[in-house]
Amino acid sequence: MENLQVDVIIDRVADTLVKASSTFASDQIRAYERAIARETNENAKWVLEKLIENSQIAEERSAPLCDDTGTPHVIIELGENAILPGYFLNAVEQGVAEGLRRLPARAMGVLGNEKERISQEKGLSEDPGYLAMAPVRIIRVTGDKIKVHVLMLGGGPELRGKTLRVFHKHNFDVVLDEMVAWAKEAVALLGCQPAILAFGVGRTNFEASALAVEALKDANFDEQSEIEKSITEKVSAEHIGALGLGGESSVLATFVKIGMQRASGWRVVSLRTECCVGPRKAFCEF
Repeated sequence: MENLQVDVIIDRVADTLVKASSTFASDQIRAYERAIARETNENAKWVLEKLIENSQIAEERSAPLCDDTGTPHVIIELGENAILPGYFLNAVEQGVAEGLRRLPARAMGVLGNEKERISQEKGLSEDPGYLAMAPVRIIRVTGDKIKVHVLMLGGGPELRGKTLRVFHKHNFDVVLDEMVAWAKEAVALLGCQPAILAFGVGRTNFEASALAVEALKDANFDEQSEIEKSITEKVSAEHIGALGLGGESSVLATFVKIGMQRASGWRVVSLRTECCVGPRKAFCEF
């Protein structure tokens, strides 16, 4: 790592952001193909087919999968035997900004001081790279590599997300039922179904929401736990369907990350309701 050049880090992170924004992973395409095979609503099936077609065009052109190009979230997996150079995080930040320009992302960075950014009275920067990435999360892993994950999280799913305490009553199903109820409401309002659901269950609001994003980072559409399958099936049984047109595909998949818990009568649950192009993610390794 000592000999790794800053410009190399910037370039690879920038390429990773473009890939995350413009590419469906192979397991995600297979999930859509399975959804098409079981869909009985012809209008919904047409939507699912067009989503695959859209992904192919986006990948060929390295173009955004969606007009809402999202906010960059970075998770770094730091090997226990790896050394993180002092310049690394700054280079990652520059790489994210460069990637937003290469894409190009929609210019959404709000100008002004703290108060002015809230009211948006100073307008937006014309530079796509002005949109700062969210705070970086670092996770310790085995090995000697540094892996940089870039996730592009859109605004619509944020609008339907929820983080709140749930009183468990010493019964897992009580918590699961609450998660399903949240998801049914959120998916019905999302607008760009089929949804991809992500849940984090932790001890604090911060931990639960971080776990939900981590669940997206680790998402594999070919592998679903019994808990994840249960949520997907129960929400899809509402027959909201692709773009709300009805049918079998309200939810493409669910990803759940349950962290450590503390002795209390409640658990903090965080829901993120990804839209039909999520989770937009990719990684590079150093």
